[in-house]
Amino acid sequence: MSTLQIRDLRVAVEDKEILKGVNLTVSAGQTHAIMGPNGSGKSTLAYAVAGHPKYTITGGEVLLDGEDVLAMSVDERARSGLFLAMQYPVEVPGVSVSNFLRSAVTAVRGEAPKLRDFTKELKTGMDNLAIDPAFAQRNLNEGFSGGEKKRHEILQLELIKPKIAVLDETDSGLDVDALRVVSEGVNRFRERGTTGVLLITHYTRILRYVKPDFVHVFAGGKIVEEGGPELADRLEAEGYERYAKASA
Repeated sequence: MSTLQIRDLRVAVEDKEILKGVNLTVSAGQTHAIMGPNGSGKSTLAYAVAGHPKYTITGGEVLLDGEDVLAMSVDERARSGLFLAMQYPVEVPGVSVSNFLRSAVTAVRGEAPKLRDFTKELKTGMDNLAIDPAFAQRNLNEGFSGGEKKRHEILQLELIKPKIAVLDETDSGLDVDALRVVSEGVNRFRERGTTGVLLITHYTRILRYVKPDFVHVFAGGKIVEEGGPELADRLEAEGYERYAKASA
């Protein structure tokens, strides 16, 4: 059973410290929700773990099944079982969704799937997410709506089957129908029971569909409170104002 351990993680951007000692453990079969006001460091945590060059690690460690994640290149992190669904996926003109996904699956599995098998997998995944079959031939994220981008991120999740999935504001910009479809995709992934999910969100609406086991409140670059699903309900009622004041 896989485990992601984040210990006293400190991260800076252009010499400004953003994360100020984050401690968090996510194990297979668990769903952790990270909540907090804008600017609290939630997305910084996601991108730092994934290896974005903008973020400088100034202290602490990140381990996946005991292996030093911070010593890995970005592609090594992906192959080791880490997955990041980005809040703002980038466009890649000239690369079709189908080609991108087959390349990603090949990189993670270590060998190219047979075309017939991959085509079947892709069709099943697209059907599950109510994605038009013509979507597979479109250029990656080019001209995609917000809902299409997020559905594609979950399609990647279903095909790649990582050990730990970090989902950065997957509910951002989704209408009610798209939120339901995307949430069902996350739940299908969780039902495998052999993977962990770290769900970063500003709002509680996705948590009505994807029930977390643990909720962590971020403020001022660190976790300031932890609890179960009931903590998300309290945040819905009270907001983040008291945390913002405490971290100021």
